[in-house]
Amino acid sequence: MGAEAPGDFVVQPWPGRGSGGSGPEMEQGLLLSCGALLGLIVICVALLRRYIGGGKCQSSLRLDGKTILITGANSGIGKETSRELARRGARVVMACRDMTRAEQAAEEIRKSTGNGNVVTRHLDLASIYSVRQFAKDFLDSEDKLDILINNAGVMMCPKWLTEDGFETQLGVNHLGHFLLTNLLLPKLKSSSPSRVINVSSIAHKGGQIDFEDLFFSRKPYSPLDSYRQSKLANVLFTRELARRLKGSGVSTFCLHPGIIQTELVRHVMDWFPLLRMILKLPGLLFLKSPHQGCQTTVYCSVTPGLEERSGRYFSDCAEKEPAAEAQDDEVARKLWEQSAQLVGLKDTC
Repeated sequence: MGAEAPGDFVVQPWPGRGSGGSGPEMEQGLLLSCGALLGLIVICVALLRRYIGGGKCQSSLRLDGKTILITGANSGIGKETSRELARRGARVVMACRDMTRAEQAAEEIRKSTGNGNVVTRHLDLASIYSVRQFAKDFLDSEDKLDILINNAGVMMCPKWLTEDGFETQLGVNHLGHFLLTNLLLPKLKSSSPSRVINVSSIAHKGGQIDFEDLFFSRKPYSPLDSYRQSKLANVLFTRELARRLKGSGVSTFCLHPGIIQTELVRHVMDWFPLLRMILKLPGLLFLKSPHQGCQTTVYCSVTPGLEERSGRYFSDCAEKEPAAEAQDDEVARKLWEQSAQLVGLKDTC
């Protein structure tokens, strides 16, 4: 019995203590409370993951009879982009530097999609010779090119030089793709309506094109500044390419895929060791999966009616405003001219 307190309040014994409570009752209450808390945590994590996942391409457009070329397609978002487009029936050409890994990825995609028309070709974007040889072979052997996806890239690597003497991030992320796109334009034009899609990054914001020292020959090398410069170059290249291709039937787009857990971040963790801890299991909750990361690329590839927005920048399957530096037409033109000179390209569109 509980003792009566002044004011008609009744004081009950604490469960599990004295004669009025029991241990099992208290344990059951604790279990219910823990279960409710765990359920709330699961719901919150699910909502967070859904938010971080960003936009998803809603178009179900089939790509039967289309030919798509994707650079850097053996891992990360390149591999998932290849899978998504192969699932829609396209002929997918995976252009990769490591042919062993490329063929392993291609075989996995063939089995998972049921599309046997997935092929691999060797391409090293750090070599002008390789890019030219690849383009020649592609033009000679392929009947059409409906979509070119310039996906390959390096991120915040040490100060390496390509075989042609270019700083690696600008050389691979921009100059290699600049040359490849220009060499393949005849096939893109003959296959029109066609598209060129450049995978850039939100890191283009804060970037600067240093025409006096593109390769950090004089100033101290900064892996982050170099990466930002290369990603800004992707956006400016897209803008100038759209201007030059107006009326040709070839449209072009660039995009930020999101912050994704892929092999691309391995050099970032070398420069910032603390990120190794941040990117462990708890940190993975805040990163997109490669499948989520490829959605904007797929969106730009298949969404009808985007031709009117050629030259624009996208993120999370929607058009977004790029940095002010990425909207400077004079810088875009000058970058085009200097890029053509660096890669030895005389005839451009």
